[in-house]
Amino acid sequence: MATSHASRILSLLLLWIIPEINAVDKGNFKKCDDSSFCKNNRAIQPGESPYSVVKDSIVFTEPRYEVKDVLIQEPQPVSNQKLKQDDESVHIGFNNNSVVLTFEPFRLDFLVDNEVAVSVNSRGLMNFEQYREKRKVVVKVEQEDEEGHAPGENEEENQMISLSRYEKYSKKDVLSEDNNEKKEEERVEEENFEENFKEHHDSRPRGPCSVGLDISFPGVEHVYGIPEHADSLALKTTVGSEPYRLYNLDVFEYELESRMALYGSIPVMIAHSVARTVGVFWMNAAETWVDISSSSARKSMLNSLMSFFKGSEEVPQVDTHWMSESGIIDVFVMLGPRPHDVFREYASFTGTTALPPMFGIAYHQSRWNYNDEDDVKNVDKGFDEHDIPYDVLWLDIEHTDGKKYMTWDKLKFPTPDHMQKNLAAKGRKMVTIIDPHIKREGGYHIHEEATSLGYYVKNKDGGEYENWCWPGTSSWIDFTNPEIRKWWAGKFALSEYQGSTETLFTWNDMNEPSVFHGPEITMHKDALHHGDWEHRDIHNIYGFYQHMATAQGQIDRSGGRERPFVLSRAFFAGTQRNGPIWTGDNTAEWGHLKASLPMILTLNLVGLPFSGADIGGFFLNPDPEFVSQMVPGCGISAIFPRSRSFGHEAPLWVEYPEEKNTFAMEDEFLLGKDLLVKPVTTQGQNSLDVYLPGKGELWYDLHDFKIYRGENTIYVSTPLEKVPVFQRGGSIIATKQRVRRCTALMHKDPYTLTLALNSNAEAEGDLYVDDGYTFDYKNGAYIYMKFTFQGGRLTAKREKPNTQYSTPAWIERIAILGISNAPKGIFLTADGGESRHLHFTHDSSSNTMIIKKPAVNIAQEWTISMHA
Repeated sequence: MATSHASRILSLLLLWIIPEINAVDKGNFKKCDDSSFCKNNRAIQPGESPYSVVKDSIVFTEPRYEVKDVLIQEPQPVSNQKLKQDDESVHIGFNNNSVVLTFEPFRLDFLVDNEVAVSVNSRGLMNFEQYREKRKVVVKVEQEDEEGHAPGENEEENQMISLSRYEKYSKKDVLSEDNNEKKEEERVEEENFEENFKEHHDSRPRGPCSVGLDISFPGVEHVYGIPEHADSLALKTTVGSEPYRLYNLDVFEYELESRMALYGSIPVMIAHSVARTVGVFWMNAAETWVDISSSSARKSMLNSLMSFFKGSEEVPQVDTHWMSESGIIDVFVMLGPRPHDVFREYASFTGTTALPPMFGIAYHQSRWNYNDEDDVKNVDKGFDEHDIPYDVLWLDIEHTDGKKYMTWDKLKFPTPDHMQKNLAAKGRKMVTIIDPHIKREGGYHIHEEATSLGYYVKNKDGGEYENWCWPGTSSWIDFTNPEIRKWWAGKFALSEYQGSTETLFTWNDMNEPSVFHGPEITMHKDALHHGDWEHRDIHNIYGFYQHMATAQGQIDRSGGRERPFVLSRAFFAGTQRNGPIWTGDNTAEWGHLKASLPMILTLNLVGLPFSGADIGGFFLNPDPEFVSQMVPGCGISAIFPRSRSFGHEAPLWVEYPEEKNTFAMEDEFLLGKDLLVKPVTTQGQNSLDVYLPGKGELWYDLHDFKIYRGENTIYVSTPLEKVPVFQRGGSIIATKQRVRRCTALMHKDPYTLTLALNSNAEAEGDLYVDDGYTFDYKNGAYIYMKFTFQGGRLTAKREKPNTQYSTPAWIERIAILGISNAPKGIFLTADGGESRHLHFTHDSSSNTMIIKKPAVNIAQEWTISMHA
């Protein structure tokens, strides 16, 4: 990352060109009032929840959908100790934390360091709306007398109403027009049972249902997470406005500063304060809405719990209200207390990010659409002629035979295997699009097999679900069935996917799922999946399952040896195990460029760092200045947004959790923990202010090596070719700086180590190396080196000495930043051998020193000593 040339190779680009399309029609998508369960739960007033804990009882009821396959393991039980119990509550301690369970009304309070950190149902908004069947209700009213009374009966008995708590009938509803006849009616309860949105009908055969719960975070002012929304990093209050919605949807040209649902959903929220960081994971795959508001702990917490706060002053508090249409209440509370503790807790049960192949984090080229094999050949040739490196060329739907996935247009792409092999000869790969909707056409092998095997999603009546998507009349594979996922994975075998090769990889698009003639451009909620579960129960996890099956197909294709690369548009918790995602159909304008930062940073916070946005936008035509930001090696694309970088990115408060002024900062970020980036996101901006965190820390501008102190705001110029990047003092970063045609050709290239010294003239860093494409690292085929500079000595040690991997890559250059005096001599000792003298140069004006050609293998242990 130290130079633009190196940065070229370490960014992933998707460049789209598409005609202008009208802005999103918000009328096609629901608001809370359009979803009765959201409207009803939101109407519950604090304290109305009737739930209490019946001691020593467990009740099993009709099961709701439990989200399968998201967890890699069930959380392990920990030793606990009952600290206190009385008739009102029980107090249990575990891992230096504790939880207070109040019986009536039900409430849970989680304590960290003897202070309440998370409070569940403290506002009494818990709600569990049961499944039920439609009931027939007899409504009977006799003729009234002149005074309005029925003869011989009292008024209460005569004015019978529906037993449903959602529907009431007045007398005028059941009396005939002349008001002289008695009338008896049999009605079916329908109000709030079935539901309509625009022209679409939801039969809701199990009736209206929902789950809801309030979760409060005392002592905090900021919460983050619950992607995907085109909104700020720190979540905003929803009082007087729409809640945040989690419901995977295909939203063309989505609006900014909006709580509207987008392509993916991760129901994870993180609350942060100077004192602590905590998180919650609401494991529910149904449509979910989340309200957020701010309050004071003294006003909203029970007085009996105020003793758990240090001091007696009022403390800030963020209150949240979670509402899902179906499923169970399954909540994971992560108590930190530091940001990385929360990240580790979440990863311990949903998994870590899959290690991608090296080409997966490189520069990719895509558009809608490359026309034919000659077009592909010319595009590839053009990159070489203009000396622009790239690794992967992408093909959209027009490469197929009539939009039938896993096929090729025989006229435009007559020899797809040769086309791929020609790219592979240069070290490059290809990606083709494969969506979950299957064209209903006789002779199409995927359709005929799915039909004969019963592998399609069913409609509410049990027949095959049919609707409209890119191919026309289509049906959707039911990826919720493990048997079907196995079948789908088998379709990526070279013998099944005719014309494919080992260097062909996959892009799963439209897998929210997008259904053109469906409600909100998605599948009907009463469609049926494996196990007789309705689509409403599994909606947000549908794309997750296609992503999983596709990735497994690529693994199986290689006999289990090679890492897959599958990009998905839809996602859920756990998607990080399967591959990358992107932020969907954005627009080529500066507002979307700026919004991509908080959107991707939010994804990083909730465990999905391998993510990015379309560089250059999906809609509209970018202006020249905007285009300059997406050229590889220049502008913002060199390092982060609109790139699907594998490095972990965060907002500044993750590494500097006690600096309050970073808590809402979203226009700069850290790449890893040692590179700070402040990209240009405003048209015509030729300078900007950069905040450098960390009291007592040093930061080095990697463009001119100037040194700045932390906890300080500086002013820097930003010409078109520059993205302000600063390396933290005390760090060592390894880069490859030789420009190649693609990353496959860089594997044997030498490394440069850049040392940025802290105020104690010390630095440390590490480097991981493997073959870049197989799973052999799981069997110890990798190198993990630790570099340390202290007391004028630079050492390299193998942190995992028992691992076995060899590479010809060596160290060709060492740059030391922040060294004011040149030593008299520099000597290197490798693997206990004799010392040899190294050549170096020192620049006193910039306090930098370059050590030339240490010429040691990257896997060697060695020491460089400086003699004063």
